[in-house]
Amino acid sequence: MNNDLALFEGYQIRRHYDEKTETWWFSVVDIVRVLTQQPDYQASRKYWKVLKGRLKKEGSQLVTNCYQLKMPAADGKTYLTDVATAETLLRLVQSVPSPKAEPIKLWLAKVGYERMQEIADPARSLARAREAWQKQGRSPKWIEQRMTGQETRNKFTDYWATHDIKKGDEFAILTNLIHQEWSGVSVQGHKQIKGLKTENLRDHMSEAELIFTALAELSTRQIAASVSATGMVENKAAAKTGGRIAKKARLELEAKTGQKVVTPENYLPPTKPAKQVK
Repeated sequence: MNNDLALFEGYQIRRHYDEKTETWWFSVVDIVRVLTQQPDYQASRKYWKVLKGRLKKEGSQLVTNCYQLKMPAADGKTYLTDVATAETLLRLVQSVPSPKAEPIKLWLAKVGYERMQEIADPARSLARAREAWQKQGRSPKWIEQRMTGQETRNKFTDYWATHDIKKGDEFAILTNLIHQEWSGVSVQGHKQIKGLKTENLRDHMSEAELIFTALAELSTRQIAASVSATGMVENKAAAKTGGRIAKKARLELEAKTGQKVVTPENYLPPTKPAKQVK
């Protein structure tokens, strides 16, 4: 599954790219969340459920054109999620009264062209991410740390991919283990502290959180490589050791500053009331 996240005005939209058909599939609930400007995922899910029922009664083809694909959820697991192509969503947008209707339609229309550009030149995706973070008000220092951390993460997962670790559940298990070791909380627990739902945790980390995450992953990769760790058992051992190195550094910093590294601060957009389906 070629899953990733796209940003629209601070909202994260889950999507899947089908290489065979060269088609983007987007999470319908995530698009509805943007249109209703609703920070709560469950409220958006209920809105879509009511709207889908209404469209079915009207005999709309829009619901028929929606499919289901497994996508990651807030708890780190994957679930079947209603998805639709940009073409279907462009029509669906008309069913939701929203000041974001026109902006989201323009954004959806651009997606296909941008994807082809990124395949030809991967640097474009990095430039686009940097531009999105700048628009969200992130500091140049934070952006550089976020991108450095992503590079560390990519090298790390490349190692796993070539040493008998399966993408998906096994990647998630090891990632969570490292995170638990250095921070003292699970990935999901950290997201709860920050009040996040489906958002990417790293996009809401402080500079210090990004640095310690990168230190834990860098340490783990180098330790794993030094013993050619292969498979889950050996890589779990490396993950615990690497995470503990970052934990020791975190505890020393907290003792010196009197401030916790793990913080509830986030970059979520201001809460806005949702519109009701009539």
